[in-house]
Amino acid sequence: MTALADVVAFTCLLVGAVLCLTAGLGLVRFPDVLSRMHAGTKPQVLGVLLVMVGAAIRLNGWANAWMLLLVAAFQLLTAPVSAHLISRVAYRRRHVRRDLLLVDELGSAGHQDDVYRGDEPGDAPPEDPGAPLRG
Repeated sequence: MTALADVVAFTCLLVGAVLCLTAGLGLVRFPDVLSRMHAGTKPQVLGVLLVMVGAAIRLNGWANAWMLLLVAAFQLLTAPVSAHLISRVAYRRRHVRRDLLLVDELGSAGHQDDVYRGDEPGDAPPEDPGAPLRG
């Protein structure tokens, strides 16, 4: 293994670890569900991919590289799907501050989802601020 490959592998591993650390800190520090979801997916996926690239450079053999490629592929497939589902549940359960949304395609444009009516918690704020709370 050449010194250049070691430096590239070390750099990928270090940057990937720092990105995963910032994703964990974002999960703890960010105030709402949508920003936590963003912190838990964007830098974490890139961090894991960089760690996989650094490990593939450092490890010898195609068997290790194929295993790391599978881990990276599953990470790329599952992270967006889980983030989408978390955001949909948070929106339906009204854990999202809708006044901070720039575009609310699910609620403000008249696309009310009648199938999931009643899925929100009992103490959720009403959709229109003038309506009284249910109780």
